[in-house]
Amino acid sequence: MKASPLPRPLFLLGAGLAVAAAGFAQPSGDALQQRYEREIAACNSGKLAAPAREACVRAAGNALDRARGGPPAEVPQPSADGRATIVAPPGAAPSSGSDAITSRDGRATIVLPPDRSAPPR
Repeated sequence: MKASPLPRPLFLLGAGLAVAAAGFAQPSGDALQQRYEREIAACNSGKLAAPAREACVRAAGNALDRARGGPPAEVPQPSADGRATIVAPPGAAPSSGSDAITSRDGRATIVLPPDRSAPPR
C-alpha cells in the first residue's frame, strides 16, 4: 500500500509553521547574556534615580531568569566548620572556611573574595 502525499495546501501550511517556529526560536545563552548586559548598561546610564535604577536592575535580572527558564536552583551546603548553612547555586565551589580572617583590631571578620589572599599582618 502506497502512502498518498499530503495535499499541497497542508504541505505549505506545515512548511510555514516550521519557518515561523524557527523565527521564534529561543535565543542562545550568549544572546540572552548580551541583552541582559545592554539592559543593565541602560539602567546604569545615570538617567534614573536610585529607586528606579534598582527596579530596572531587578527587572533585567528577572527577565534573564524567565528567559532561561527560572532562577538557578539553590543548594544548601554546610560550611567547613559546620556553624552555618551556605545557600549557593549548583556547581558553586564549597567554602573552605579559610576565606574569612579577623581584622587587625579584632572587631570585624573580613571575608575575602576567592581570587584574593589575606593582607599581610
